Amino acid sequence: MCGIVGYVGSKQAAPIILEGLSKLEYRGYDSAGIAVRNGEALAEVVKSTGKLKNLSEKTDGGHALQGTCGIGHTRWATHGDPTQTNAHPHVSGNCTGSASGPVESTVVGVHNGIIENYQELKEKLLKNGYEFYSQTDTEVVIKLVDYYYKKYKVGPIDAMAKTMVRVRGSYALELMFRDYPDTIWVARKDSPMIIGVGEGETYAASDVPAILKYTNKVYYIGNLQMGKLTPGEAVFYDLNGDEVEIEQTEIAFSAESADMGGFEHFMMKEINEQPQAVQDTLDYMVKDGRIRLDEIGITDELIKTVSQIYVVACGSAWHVGTASQYVIEDMAKVPVRVELASEFRYRKPLLKPNDLVIIISQSGETADSLAALREAKEKGVRTLAIVNVEGSSIAREADFVFYTKAGIEIAVATTKGYTAQLIAMYLIAIQFAMVRGLIDEEKYSYYLRELKKIPAGIRRILEEKERIQWFASKYSSMKDSFFIGRGLDYAICQEGSLKMKEISYVHSEAYAGGELKHGTISLIEDGILVVGVLTQDELFEKTVSNMVECKSRGAFLMGLTTFGHYEIEETADFVLYVPKIDQHFAASLAIIPLQLLGYYVSCAKGLDVDKPRNLAKSVTVE
Repeated sequence: MCGIVGYVGSKQAAPIILEGLSKLEYRGYDSAGIAVRNGEALAEVVKSTGKLKNLSEKTDGGHALQGTCGIGHTRWATHGDPTQTNAHPHVSGNCTGSASGPVESTVVGVHNGIIENYQELKEKLLKNGYEFYSQTDTEVVIKLVDYYYKKYKVGPIDAMAKTMVRVRGSYALELMFRDYPDTIWVARKDSPMIIGVGEGETYAASDVPAILKYTNKVYYIGNLQMGKLTPGEAVFYDLNGDEVEIEQTEIAFSAESADMGGFEHFMMKEINEQPQAVQDTLDYMVKDGRIRLDEIGITDELIKTVSQIYVVACGSAWHVGTASQYVIEDMAKVPVRVELASEFRYRKPLLKPNDLVIIISQSGETADSLAALREAKEKGVRTLAIVNVEGSSIAREADFVFYTKAGIEIAVATTKGYTAQLIAMYLIAIQFAMVRGLIDEEKYSYYLRELKKIPAGIRRILEEKERIQWFASKYSSMKDSFFIGRGLDYAICQEGSLKMKEISYVHSEAYAGGELKHGTISLIEDGILVVGVLTQDELFEKTVSNMVECKSRGAFLMGLTTFGHYEIEETADFVLYVPKIDQHFAASLAIIPLQLLGYYVSCAKGLDVDKPRNLAKSVTVE
């Protein structure tokens, strides 16, 4: 949530910063701002509410702002309303904070995160003569840096270090000091930040897409570390002010992968990229017909000792956990608990030494998931991260890392990230089953052959997308929808329902079919869409019975099943079919029509598919 970009080099900074911010719009925001230094001149600050285009128009695409050193921000309101005054950048001087133009201020900065003790710090600063123009916690932290900088007459690194010791919460900070006109200073705790270096140019950003056009050589600044950024150089420090070495990483993604590539929306592009994401993830972990978990540290000896698996995640990743619970317990006979990361710590889980905690996060920066990981590590439990972003916080801190190979995912609603995570969990289930002696070589090979069918199966489903589009346009005015299924189909319903609600704003719920009569069926009335998912043969008839109960109360029925189950057409009003595959892996195919359904309903309603209201791609604050 929120996006930050910084640039220092020889080029005009503002257009680069605005372009970088445009690549971070998927993170979610409600206002934007930029500050640029032109040598010894005062910092020029411009802010606006609403879309980034408003800021761009104010600054003529950034060309109206002279200077080769600058910072920019897209804000998601936390402390204070989404107003121009509360927008970043914030300054240490006692001004209105809303007017555009040169600012007489020692420190100018932007911030991603939440300062939990900002009220306490604000009271301290008020007693020392500081005034406040905004409602934000960010203004407090900028003025606290200013306070230490002036009181102790120390340099920026020492002032920032003193601030970091006093601040509780999360932050990625970019600062410019009046006394250092060609330098950006950065600090980080828990919120994501990367530093990119090119020839005579240095960049800072919340995420890779913002700077990938300019450089693929980045540093992942560590927790409680600071940095001094000058043209073409980045120097990093710890809280003691001592220099620290950070290994440079080369990003494998191309700049083109962050563009729409001719598709109308990133989401549709990413739906179509799922066959490749599946194939690349399989190729990464399956070599010469064997699943090579040992190459990431998950040895056969470790697998044999695991007594219980905890899958901890948020949102769609949590739905991956729900699906994998069915698969792992059935295949490998290992107890699995699926936990919401936001509740994991507060439930005070009874973790044991032989447990394995699997953290699933596309970005590797999800705040609640990162906190859950740290909770598990504090208790001495082994941790495995399934993430898509190399060098992310969760990847760096976990004991073992399984990288999904989905590539950059821009749309807020995950598609290929979810699908790649499913593949990772299938591979874990198969390997656990094999090592623990629950399947033989023949079954092992069979399961791998079935997984290899998934890319072609997805492509076949995508060939039928026009039919889904027709249905979505017909029912785009619906107010409510319900997704029902049993067993693994229920897990599929959870993700399908989320896709409907998050991008089309249709109220949608997923229910285990057998739970309908325990209250929910009272909501069924004429015209409500009920989607029945039926990929599990042994549960097919039971789910059909639940669908009939809904139809008798006026619901319109959509059925989603595998080819061959044509008898569903006697019950459902509209039916979609997916290729048959081993039922353990059905989620990887059945989710594709549901992704398309949510997408096309959103398009039919004229909504912003890639950036749905109130949502952000990466939830980096609690």
